Amino acid sequence: MFSKMNISIKRMPGLCGRSDTEKSAMNRILEKLSEIGIVPVIKIDDANDAAPLAHALSDGGIPAAEVTFRTSCASSAIIAMREACPDMIVGAGTVVTVAQADEAIAAGAQFIVSPGFDPAVVRYCISRSMPVLPGCVTPTEIMAAMNIGLDVVKFFPASDFGGVKTIKALSAPFGQMKFVPTGGVNENNLEEYLSQSSVLFVGGSYMATGAMISSHDWQSVASKSRAAADVVARVRG
Repeated sequence: MFSKMNISIKRMPGLCGRSDTEKSAMNRILEKLSEIGIVPVIKIDDANDAAPLAHALSDGGIPAAEVTFRTSCASSAIIAMREACPDMIVGAGTVVTVAQADEAIAAGAQFIVSPGFDPAVVRYCISRSMPVLPGCVTPTEIMAAMNIGLDVVKFFPASDFGGVKTIKALSAPFGQMKFVPTGGVNENNLEEYLSQSSVLFVGGSYMATGAMISSHDWQSVASKSRAAADVVARVRG
């Protein structure tokens, strides 16, 4: 059975002045995402699709989403998803600048994900008491993330950098680090990723593809989400 991750942010610089309530709230977001197990990575071209998409994901047992900042309506989509499903955890992805991080936080994002490690973005998120997951795939990047106070990072693009095999190798010298693999996660390898003790949760887009969203195929989104949630339940108990 999968044991609950021990997530700590007490080492993060800039948090010494934060209240225990703020720190606890940050931990709860990561803990909840760990419990959900898989976070849909979403690209939304029309903010009007955000609310029905949120309902479809939640109905399928995955009350979480990472809305990528690859389109101009990302902020509007985050607002709409949170309004439609208040219990859903909605974050912002593909955040590459401090300005984008600020925009996402203003829209109500509950966590920030970046494809790479940018100290300025990470420090800004920490200063705003915002969970942040920068992309790290090399030992040097992981050490840089550790030195800034993080113990959870995104592993992206997972399939192109060796997937589970590389995560296992990195976990040996960096046993305290947890990974969130994204990029190439699908129905065929989801169970393998979730089985790794160093994987906090995974990110994937196959539950809500661009084609499903543009065609308003909410039934398929709910069905794919339900199947993914079932895998999480089976693997992590």
